[in-house]
Amino acid sequence: MSSQDRQQLLEQLAEPVCASYGVELVEVSQTQARGGWTIMVVIDRPRSDGKPGSDVTLEDCTGVSRDLSTALDVHEDLLPGAYHLEVSSPGIERPLVKLADFTRFVGREIAVKTFAPLEPSPGAKPKRSFQGTLVGVAEGALVEVDENGVVVRIPHGEIARANLVHRF
Repeated sequence: MSSQDRQQLLEQLAEPVCASYGVELVEVSQTQARGGWTIMVVIDRPRSDGKPGSDVTLEDCTGVSRDLSTALDVHEDLLPGAYHLEVSSPGIERPLVKLADFTRFVGREIAVKTFAPLEPSPGAKPKRSFQGTLVGVAEGALVEVDENGVVVRIPHGEIARANLVHRF
């Protein structure tokens, strides 16, 4: 099974489990080492008061872990051999994965890494790392980031990794 197929199936298994606990699936990542597979699942529940942060509880993580583990055990062909499952909240530097994540966090500072270098503005030196205020999502799935007064438009499909930035 290809890594991409495995990823898709992991997400398909995790989505309904997360929904049953009233949390959203932020991301699933997978790594393979000598000891077997490690599956990392990040879940979130937006705060009811609308403030930044997460209302994910230890009980949410425990329940999702238990039920997802049962679902993974049923699909033996998905992860042959041993696996380790980790379920956590997103933390203060929450990953941004879906377009809805970018829309939800407009006005917040974010960091973005792209797969390939992009020009921040016409004629500027191409780069892969951007940091600034998330302005919004434009038509065509372009994530707009204000980096030092220059609005950079990054195609969502070109984003390798993005997350909130927390200043202490």
